[in-house]
Amino acid sequence: MLLALVLIPILAALAILGGAQARMAALVAAGLNLALGIAAALQPAAPFWSISCSVLSRPDIHLALGLYDGMSVVMLLLAVIVTLAAVLSGKAPEGREKLYYASSLLISAGAIGAFVATDLFFFYAFHELALIPTFLMIGILGRGDRRAIAWKITLYLGFGSLILLAGLLWLAHVAGTFSIPEMLARGPVDAASQKGIAALLIVGFGILVSLFPFHSWAAPAYASAPAPTAMLHAGVLKKFGLYGLLRLAIPLLPSGMHAWLTPLCVLLLGNILWVGFVTLNQRRLDGVLGHSSVMHMGYIFLAIAALAASPMNDLALPAAVLLMFAHGISIALGFGLADRIERKTGSLDFADLGGLAKPAPGLAFLFGLATMASIGLPGLANFAGEVMVFVSSFRNYLPAEGMGPVQITCVLAIWGVVISAVYGLRAFRRTFHGPTRPSTETATDLSLCERAPSLLLAGVLLAVGIFPNLLLSLLQ
Repeated sequence: MLLALVLIPILAALAILGGAQARMAALVAAGLNLALGIAAALQPAAPFWSISCSVLSRPDIHLALGLYDGMSVVMLLLAVIVTLAAVLSGKAPEGREKLYYASSLLISAGAIGAFVATDLFFFYAFHELALIPTFLMIGILGRGDRRAIAWKITLYLGFGSLILLAGLLWLAHVAGTFSIPEMLARGPVDAASQKGIAALLIVGFGILVSLFPFHSWAAPAYASAPAPTAMLHAGVLKKFGLYGLLRLAIPLLPSGMHAWLTPLCVLLLGNILWVGFVTLNQRRLDGVLGHSSVMHMGYIFLAIAALAASPMNDLALPAAVLLMFAHGISIALGFGLADRIERKTGSLDFADLGGLAKPAPGLAFLFGLATMASIGLPGLANFAGEVMVFVSSFRNYLPAEGMGPVQITCVLAIWGVVISAVYGLRAFRRTFHGPTRPSTETATDLSLCERAPSLLLAGVLLAVGIFPNLLLSLLQ
């Protein structure tokens, strides 16, 4: 059945390229996958969710898909929810419907495949599958200097993928298998190789996640990308790197990850503080959202650092997974609504915006909810995730021994909450309050159909924010 979750969007994309009605086919595929994803979350241990067939005998590579644990289930849910919202949110340029919807489905298929692949080769290959339509969507249908941005993201992510490939092949060689469950069952690999492999995985996965200082590709790419691409990449696909570190590096390379703990803490502070201050100076709404996404990766890396410092930390993994899910939903909501704002006003430049709450109160409410989630308002999913990350940083902390790198980093990282509140509220005020401008005074509010994807995402944020155990129970 997991193969169906991957095949449905791929087959729908092929049908669209073959002449099927693009939007309808994409909606049907996304809706089916959401139903299957929910079914998988309700019965993750059922044997029919797993599949394995041999592809190569030397090396031993299998097309193997399965739900390892609750982390895979949560990432799968994130992918199918955001996919449906992205397909509902998008409006394809006339004459480009095939590329628009087929590419969105292929990005989704790649992300889902990466999260459920149990063979190291396909774990990597599915992610690369998703990058190709991402490049095409930005280069062909993007805004601004889209070709230069597409080349930049291609070079950055291509370089990161090569480093990651080297690390994964080294890991497979040392472990003696490409099967991820077998690797995990055997436990940590040879200690002499761990530091080198960990360095490659941190840099390779880090580039894909926009870890400072390898982050400069992300914000321009999201600002240029069509709405579904920004929603799917920032909300879902970028979590692949974080998922990979949690799935592979932490359990298989404990001493290697611990050896790089202090550098990792310094880099994640770059995400939170450096990028946070850069976000304060943005003059466009999409720039704020793009840099905000990069900044908030630092908090998830903080949970990973807490695990690297103490693999027995029982709070850090749930904290990281919950925040990955919450950030994915909230940033997808933000980019989807930013696209609506641009379509209704013709601009995302703060100089052209203002007073939009008067003609479009529904849009203002939903964007305000997305903003409050991003800055960690209690009652929304991001708050639960961020609080758990901060608490996990002091898990098993002994005051008599003094604060270590993770605790010091956590104290500094808390200031990021203040920074995000400043730029989030400032962006909301510049967009929705004050006098109306020529571009906003004639804007219309969201129709019922336009509200549907935002209500889906907002409902998830509220449900998980009020009842975090909806997801945390899957991780026990």
